[in-house]
Amino acid sequence: MQKPVYRPQFMRPDVRIEHQETVYQGFYQVQKLSLKHRLFNGGWSRELSRELVVRLPAVAVLMYDSKRDQVVLIEQFRVGAMAHEDGPWQLEMVAGMIDTDETPEQVAVRECEEESGAKVALESLELVCKYLVTPGGSNESLNIYCAPVDASQVTGVHGLPTEGEDIKVQVIDREVLWGMLEQGKLTNAATIIVIQWLQLHHQRLQAQWNNS
Repeated sequence: MQKPVYRPQFMRPDVRIEHQETVYQGFYQVQKLSLKHRLFNGGWSRELSRELVVRLPAVAVLMYDSKRDQVVLIEQFRVGAMAHEDGPWQLEMVAGMIDTDETPEQVAVRECEEESGAKVALESLELVCKYLVTPGGSNESLNIYCAPVDASQVTGVHGLPTEGEDIKVQVIDREVLWGMLEQGKLTNAATIIVIQWLQLHHQRLQAQWNNS
């Protein structure tokens, strides 16, 4: 017998926007909203005041060398991590915002080359997941892909100086990354999510890619 699939009780029409204005426009946009939404026990909520950080959707790519069992990540400065005990340089996937008319997959391929020098084939991309990054206060969404690479050919410092990027490639064994995750040394959500996914799927990827 098939188990029932979870479906949300409410959707977007169950929210009423009473007032909306842009209160800040910079690298991000901040909107101030007055809204009401339906309640689980019936009726409508009181009028709520919320600030919403508006961001473009983004993509990130896990570059995996299935023959060497290594992951290609990047290291770069992040202003939001300045107070972190391990410092503001974060170990991350290649990533970028979708700010053109390109598809998410096309942006993923372009960002791989810009941020790491890796040439990734569009048809090789495998979708890992799509998720909302911080839905409590932002509309930012992230598509994560996995792509095969030859880690021995990916090295150096990359990025676009016009965008203030200073990005260093780091090639790390999958088992080492898993140990770092268990020790709490990976500190951004996307990287944690994708290393957990890789731990579940690396054997399948090795069987699939190593024989192709």
